[in-house]
Amino acid sequence: MAWNEPGGNNRDPWSGGGAGGGGRGNQGPPDLDEVIRKLKASLAGLFGARGKRSGQGGGFGGNNGERSGGAGGPSAKGVMLIVGLVVLGWLASGIYIVDEGTRGVVTRFGEFERISMPGPHWHIPYPVEATERVDVATRRTVTVGYQAVTAQQARPILSEALMLTQDENIVNVQLAVQYQVSDPEDFLFNFVDPEQTLKELTESALRETIGKREMDFILTEGRADVAQNTQSLINEGLALYQAGIQVIEVIIQDVQPPEQVQGAFEDAIRAREDRERLINQAQAYRNEIIPRAEGEAARILEDSLAYQARIVQAAEGESSRFSQQLAEYLKAPAVTRDRLYLDTMERVLGRSGKVLIDVEDNAPLMYLPLERMIRQSAAPSGDESTQGMSSNNASSFSSSGVQGTDTTASSRLRTRETR
Repeated sequence: MAWNEPGGNNRDPWSGGGAGGGGRGNQGPPDLDEVIRKLKASLAGLFGARGKRSGQGGGFGGNNGERSGGAGGPSAKGVMLIVGLVVLGWLASGIYIVDEGTRGVVTRFGEFERISMPGPHWHIPYPVEATERVDVATRRTVTVGYQAVTAQQARPILSEALMLTQDENIVNVQLAVQYQVSDPEDFLFNFVDPEQTLKELTESALRETIGKREMDFILTEGRADVAQNTQSLINEGLALYQAGIQVIEVIIQDVQPPEQVQGAFEDAIRAREDRERLINQAQAYRNEIIPRAEGEAARILEDSLAYQARIVQAAEGESSRFSQQLAEYLKAPAVTRDRLYLDTMERVLGRSGKVLIDVEDNAPLMYLPLERMIRQSAAPSGDESTQGMSSNNASSFSSSGVQGTDTTASSRLRTRETR
């Protein structure tokens, strides 16, 4: 029955016993030393430790004061417990976790078995299987021609950087290759040192590319071409070797002539730049002058064609008019002759100024100023300024002529200019 029921003598589990036998009743928690001694005794029983003396019988066999149990080996239960713990620990050692961006390469007795993706996994513990983690997300870098000392400082390696060009010149090339692991199995098992293999392959591809191009092309506009061709050669070699590496980018850090000839090379660059500048100026002048000359030539050609068309059409019109007049003349010669005379006089007199002086007692007198007629015929017939000047000259001349001939009748003169 329960310890707190009636008749249970109040034997709670935290007291040292019942009411008799030296029990402590309900005084408090059990003695810690007693608990530790009991635990030690149970463990000693499992592993076969020697028995302890006891003043009373009951825990030991035989008479009082004698040893019991003697020296014995581990018990079967203890051995099984130890073996079970060891087996559990060995099996638990096969649990592993693959981080994001990495792959776990599992080998069985050193031979490739499988690839583990990110997450928790288990494999047969060592020495049967083992796991090696390979980072496939990080971009790694291999350099040729220099070695990075710090983030801002690099040390050149001339044995790698100096290369021979097609025109037998030497250039100093520094190049960096960024790559990632594409196949963890090939990366681990096909090469002892894949990074060193990639470095040697990069140097070989770069020397082949530089050796097929001239120095001026490499130093000026050929950097991108050199980098692209080098990357193509590297990828071809990696595919052939099955290195498990993918080249992401090839970057040319610097291309310079050797230090001993940099002064002469800078002079050559300045001369080349001056040549390009003068060529560009000449091209600009050419592009300005030639279109202007071509436009002027086209304009002159169009004017000549227009003049030709005008002259031809005028000649054709005159010949047509003459043919028509000839036909009319053959029909009525007298009438046609009078008409031609009148038309001619109208045209001639219409272009010349005329001054008519009418005197009451004398016959009409027509005066033609030849000098003014020549000057007026030379000017356009529709020029208003010339016409006004002719009118003024005619008026002044008529006034002076009348004054010289007849001063008494000058007030009675009428001057009229006709066209």
